[in-house]
Amino acid sequence: MNNPSNKPSKESPQPGDEPSDEELVVRAQSGDSGAYDELVTRHRGRIFAMIRQMVKNEADAWDLSQEAFIKAWKALPRFQARARFSTWLYRIAHNTVYDWVRKKRPEAGGELNDEIFGEGQVDPSSVTTPSVEQRPDDALKSGELRARIEAALAKLSPDHRQSVVLKDVHGLAYKEIAEVMDCSIGTVMSRLHYARHKLQELLKDEYEAR
Repeated sequence: MNNPSNKPSKESPQPGDEPSDEELVVRAQSGDSGAYDELVTRHRGRIFAMIRQMVKNEADAWDLSQEAFIKAWKALPRFQARARFSTWLYRIAHNTVYDWVRKKRPEAGGELNDEIFGEGQVDPSSVTTPSVEQRPDDALKSGELRARIEAALAKLSPDHRQSVVLKDVHGLAYKEIAEVMDCSIGTVMSRLHYARHKLQELLKDEYEAR
């Protein structure tokens, strides 16, 4: 039957329309593996980038990314959408890396050489974010500075590096980063404060030239 209003039916997908993560999750939870494949395609680049910044090895990062997505598929029936799917996925990837480190270096007990400002050492009202033209992720977009930025990031502890990548590259909120890294928002702020200050020191010449 023709649509008397000549308007597209709600049942008819329009060109360019893409299902949301939430819609794909519901379909995947119902057994639609194709929907999960679409979620993997949508998020694999960011998950790989985050893991690679943590382990600094491309081959290991690919293996760990694949493992994280397999774990997410197995855990998907228990996902209740209390957080965004992407945040939940980042958390699984984060834990996958920590498990890998624990098995690789059992004497470290899973610790990743974290340095956190002690309580009272960070002023909550202080400005910890560099100005727009000085943000590390902006510099990452410039091919000529990429190597220097990545070298500077590599000198941070994994937790400090991950906090910067999640906030300044992937754009997660403080609360989401805290959920991913299983820590308090105050700890996230402290890590970001330290990491940004350290990056400014390591890239002092580039900052002053802007």
